[in-house]
Amino acid sequence: MIDNFFLDNPDLQFRLEQLDLREVLELKERNYAEAGQYPTAPRHYADAKDNYRMILEVLGELCATRVAPRAAEADEEGVHFANGQVEYAKATRDAIEALRQAELFGSMLPRKYGGLFLPESVYQMMVEIVSRAESGLMTIFGLQEIASSIEEYGSEEAKQRVLPKFSRGEVSGAMILTEADAGSDLGGVQTRAVYDEAAKVWRLTGVKRFITNGNADVALVLARSEEGSHDGRGLSLFLVERDPSVKIRRIENKMGLHASPTCELQYTNTPAELIGKRRFGLLRYSMALMNGARLAVAAQALGIAEAAYREADKYSRQRIQFGKPIRELQPVARMLVAMRGEIEATRALLGETGRWVDLLKAYERAAAEGTPADPDTARERLKTTSTMSETLTPIVKYYSTEMGNRVCFQAVQIHGGVGYMREFQVERLMRDQRVTNIYEGTSQLQVVAATGKLLGHSLDPLLHAWMDLAVDSDLAGEKAALEESTGQFQKAVDHLKGQDRAVIDFYAGDLVDMAAWIICSWLILRDAQILPHKKDLFRAYLADVLPKIRVAGEVVMKSSTAVLDAKKTLLG
Repeated sequence: MIDNFFLDNPDLQFRLEQLDLREVLELKERNYAEAGQYPTAPRHYADAKDNYRMILEVLGELCATRVAPRAAEADEEGVHFANGQVEYAKATRDAIEALRQAELFGSMLPRKYGGLFLPESVYQMMVEIVSRAESGLMTIFGLQEIASSIEEYGSEEAKQRVLPKFSRGEVSGAMILTEADAGSDLGGVQTRAVYDEAAKVWRLTGVKRFITNGNADVALVLARSEEGSHDGRGLSLFLVERDPSVKIRRIENKMGLHASPTCELQYTNTPAELIGKRRFGLLRYSMALMNGARLAVAAQALGIAEAAYREADKYSRQRIQFGKPIRELQPVARMLVAMRGEIEATRALLGETGRWVDLLKAYERAAAEGTPADPDTARERLKTTSTMSETLTPIVKYYSTEMGNRVCFQAVQIHGGVGYMREFQVERLMRDQRVTNIYEGTSQLQVVAATGKLLGHSLDPLLHAWMDLAVDSDLAGEKAALEESTGQFQKAVDHLKGQDRAVIDFYAGDLVDMAAWIICSWLILRDAQILPHKKDLFRAYLADVLPKIRVAGEVVMKSSTAVLDAKKTLLG
């Protein structure tokens, strides 16, 4: 049995080693000023990286030895709902208690609230590890991220009241946005928020649906605070601590993630506290929440894919057909190589995205506190990090979740008929993976979110820097081919930018595919200058995606309106 999900993953360890957080920690740790105040605070950069590794090792052991062995049990039992109350499966309750005892909650909260004060990029590594062990548990562990929004936007009284409870693992969290008629279009939220002058408190009334971990003790709820408003500008965000006025009407009977409750909730004059400013609920706070959630779901999809690949790899060694292990059959070997290439490419993309998000958060905090030594440089850096974060976040959510579904599909295929049976882990993994490219913004919404930035050439600074990368002579030909494809992508950007909106929207998916493949290729090439075995990975990945980039580029450049013109006929 594997005894540590961090130590058995050389690529995840490599990502931590290569993660450059010097600039982030210089701002985040304020020159390591808390070292003498809190025993867990690092004294310097190397100490911080050692702390991160230690945390990942502890989590890796816990997930491998206590969570993963009972994942099927958690899935089989699922959540219970009776008399308006939700109860987790016993295996899930035991896993939560193990995480609590290991003091792994409050991952990103400041130390003054009992948190670990981890960077986003390290936290996403934790999410990947938990998801590999049991992806339903991830939705409970990962939704603690709402505590970071409370810390950033909430009142000091609210922070003091609830954040230490998050750090101690005493409360669970939920992000409560969706309604029956307001899913992708959150501007249509109808849950009402009315200020009660007598009680000096806001009160919420309405119904929310498809709420992950909706039984949580503490929630951030999107509601309409401006009477007579009809769009996102009339929405505010509220902190709700669950009481009898919050009724769980039902839980959903889902394809996967059986250990995670998805609830329908009814609020009836529920007391709530405004988070931040009125009217900023969707346009600022919920978008920030969802961006964090999108990174977490990308990490969740990656963790599930890692588990599926390992199951397929193990089975391909054990299953003998035609006198040999099936991994020696070329069609199976091709699937395994493609799976591993996509997983490592995604992990590199998630690491790069997390680094930019960490930089953005560090500069935002410094700006809010008025602490940057050079305000002009800090403002320019804030602008750059914002652009890169807003570009890469939807791309990594899109690519990781689509990748995860492909990998799980292939893992089942490698298992053949037994992969369709519940006795094998891949059946559960495929069911759990399916929702990742749906919730927290469908793949199609991620494409929409990324396209505007791409059309503005937001990736150019990164691409130009990568094209200046010095590579070993044996990769010079592959680098030249990648440079050519990068030029093709930039031509596609310019061509699509000049089209009508309908044409842009129709071909946006092809453009985002090109961007994801190109970014991942450059990231793996960069890694190949450090680890020799990454050269073979780079060659294999590039051989797979270069033809796809060319085809997608040709599709965009032609921008045929035939389908658009025929839409009315074809769709009735």
